[in-house]
Order: sequence, then C-alpha cells, then structure tokens
Amino acid sequence: MKIVLFPDPVLRRGTKAVEDTSGWKERAREMLDLMYETQGVGLAAPQVGISEAVLVLNPSGDKDKPDEELVLVNPRIVSKKGKEWGAEGCLSFPGIYGEVQRAIKIVVHAQDLDGAPIEFVAEEFLARVIQHEMDHLAGIVFTDRFSPADKIRTRNQLEELEERWRSEHAAR
Repeated sequence: MKIVLFPDPVLRRGTKAVEDTSGWKERAREMLDLMYETQGVGLAAPQVGISEAVLVLNPSGDKDKPDEELVLVNPRIVSKKGKEWGAEGCLSFPGIYGEVQRAIKIVVHAQDLDGAPIEFVAEEFLARVIQHEMDHLAGIVFTDRFSPADKIRTRNQLEELEERWRSEHAAR
C-alpha cells in the first residue's frame, strides 16, 4: 500500500459506499500504519487507490496513542457550525500547504468496522481533519479550497507534481 500523489485520477473520482466491511479491518490497519509512517493525521481510501468511502485518522498523529484512532466507514456530516481559516497539508501533495476554510464544529454519522452506526460531535482540529478526509471521498482535494493567494503561491509546486506524475506514468 502506498500514497497516491496528485494528480492521479483516483483522487478526483469520488467513492462508492461500503456495503460489506469485512475486508476493511486489515486495510484500515495498513492505512493507519502508512499514515504514521508518512507523519500524517488522516488518510482517505482514495489516497491509497481505493474508491470506497472509508477514512482513518488520529488527530495526535502519534502511533503510541491508539485510543485516538478513528476509522469511519460511509461517513456523513449532518450539521456544521462556525467557520475558520487554518493551515492544511496533504499526504497526496507533499510539501504543499495552504489556508483552507472549514467548519469549527460538525456532527458526524458513520459506521465502524463492524458496520455498527456511530454518531459524534467533532470540534476544532478533529473537525478540520475529518472534513479534509471527507473531501477526498467526494473527489475534492484541499487545493480546491485554498484562498486565492495560496492558489497563486502554490501554482508552480502543483505544476511540478503534475509533471512528475506524467513522467512516471508515461514510462509505464
């Protein structure tokens, strides 16, 4: 399992709902391990080439805090409150950071890895991470939400990623 880099089409495809969670326990563990390896705090299935509605996260980014891990299957945000700008990065966009506006407080409905429904409130950084990863499930990447200034500032870096991706995939 490896991180898919922009502009791989799987990042824009969107996902389908997971009907059967049985194959996801091992994959979710692999995703969490990869997330820690790459110093992330969240990872969505499209970022590892899987077009299904699953995301993993640990807002601490610390593998020694497994009690903070979350695996969300078929997540939905059912309400949002407040808005704030904050800096974000993304494992699929190495070295690129920008300001993104997100809701401060959200209510999430999802399923766990056993298919049981879960509902919770997330605020501040946890809410930001969930919204970022859920965007991946909808085929939205964080640069789509950059401020106009950050879109201009990161244009060359994005073009470099696109060129690298094209040259790597042309050789195949």
